[in-house]
Amino acid sequence: MATAKRAPKLPKVVLNPNAAIVLEKRYLRKDLDGKPLEDAMGLFWRVAAAIAAEEEKYTDSTVNADDLARDFYALMTEYKFLPNSPTLMNAGTDLGQLSACFVLPVGDSIEEIFDAVKHAAMIHKSGGGTGFSFSRLRPKDSRVGSTG
Repeated sequence: MATAKRAPKLPKVVLNPNAAIVLEKRYLRKDLDGKPLEDAMGLFWRVAAAIAAEEEKYTDSTVNADDLARDFYALMTEYKFLPNSPTLMNAGTDLGQLSACFVLPVGDSIEEIFDAVKHAAMIHKSGGGTGFSFSRLRPKDSRVGSTG
């Protein structure tokens, strides 16, 4: 099995049999034939490195991204902190969706209502969940301009 590019000398990941099955079925990156492209160590390093790389955007930061990635890797492999499912699945990938929950505004027209449904479907497809804000809808008994 191929593994994700990772830093040398990382601690091994200790998994119970059930966790190994769940990681393989749901979280490990796979090729087009469904074969894993990474192992548990690669998964945790992919996530840790992607999260830590964001630190490089802050030019005044004194934190080294590689050190931060190792710290985050240690937190995950020691089971002191595990990110949500979208982060495990998408960190370090082209999709990059790390959030699990989204609140979508529902507008006051048929087009805007169906746009909200479309956006919800796309979020669900990538592992996120949705809530809806109906605050933009007109009050009850309001006149509809197009139909009277």
